[in-house]
Amino acid sequence: MVAAGDENGVVKQTTKAATPVDFQEGIDLLNSMIAEVTGGEKISGIGAAIGGPLEWQTGVVSPVHQPQWRNVPLKSMMESRWNCPFHVDVDTNVAALGEYALGHYTERSMLYITLSTGMGGGFVIDGAIYRGMDGAHPEIGHQSVPFRCAHPEKVSCECGASDCLEALISGNGIRRVYGKSPESLNNEEWAEVAYNLGQGLRNLATIYVPDVIVLGGGIAHGQGEKLLAPARELMESRLKIVPAPRIQLSRHGYDTALMGALYIARQGLR
Repeated sequence: MVAAGDENGVVKQTTKAATPVDFQEGIDLLNSMIAEVTGGEKISGIGAAIGGPLEWQTGVVSPVHQPQWRNVPLKSMMESRWNCPFHVDVDTNVAALGEYALGHYTERSMLYITLSTGMGGGFVIDGAIYRGMDGAHPEIGHQSVPFRCAHPEKVSCECGASDCLEALISGNGIRRVYGKSPESLNNEEWAEVAYNLGQGLRNLATIYVPDVIVLGGGIAHGQGEKLLAPARELMESRLKIVPAPRIQLSRHGYDTALMGALYIARQGLR
């Protein structure tokens, strides 16, 4: 999806299209969508959310789910094409910044989790994204937890490990483990997913000690409190030393990354 917004971040025009497999086709489509939503008006800045890995400072991207996009100098390409600053980051980081800034959070630290086809997160401290060693993006979905699963032999993560949390609670993980879509899970199966999410939240609360954990993405918003309530209860029951953070759904629903992209188009990255 591509959107144009004004200087206050108010969305003026949007357009949406499926992502092509071919690299050149994808770049051409992206540029045509930008032209469509801007209607020939001058562009002051562009923000983008994309799958990792990437180098956020140089804007060189290699999204793992797009095999033809390897070491693409997207920042320099887009700045040459549109003659304006271009900022790009991992989609969960962009979503985290958008959620924090545009959701008017007053807490010092917020961990944003996307629970959708996959699982990822972005950690905001004092309004800025926390970055790991050499700017690496922390991968919270690839932690290991003591899990419950009726089909443990089917637990296999796309990263190659056999025991990642993402493999248990993401959309792709659910389809692999239970052999059906998330919408088709019964109450007992959702109870397993919620238990495993709760164990992951416990780890994250213990290690990061955030003020608030916000969940977005299709799995989280599709189930809402049916998923969050038991996960929250388990997390709180297992935390003995650190305080329990507030757990809530994203305030921007399915558009958090889009709003974040509009935010970094105006504010940049740091």
